[in-house]
Amino acid sequence: MTVERDAAKAQIRAKVVDLATTQGVDASGLTDDEIIPATGLRDSMAILERLVWYEDEFKLSMRPEEINIDNLGSIDAMTNYLIADRTS
Repeated sequence: MTVERDAAKAQIRAKVVDLATTQGVDASGLTDDEIIPATGLRDSMAILERLVWYEDEFKLSMRPEEINIDNLGSIDAMTNYLIADRTS
């Protein structure tokens, strides 16, 4: 499966904003490099929901050691992980 970076980033951003909206939070101003857990926009359950969506949406199977801030902490990190996974 080939993934186009800008399309993937837009899709990830839309989901992050959507999940925040369901919690009554406006995340539309979130920057692509902003560390999502540090913003306070998400609680731990919402972070898990984002992970489940991410793996399902992009047909990923992340190993436990890959589930970390470096790979999932920001929109850029999620996009970079996805692109790297598709090219490896």
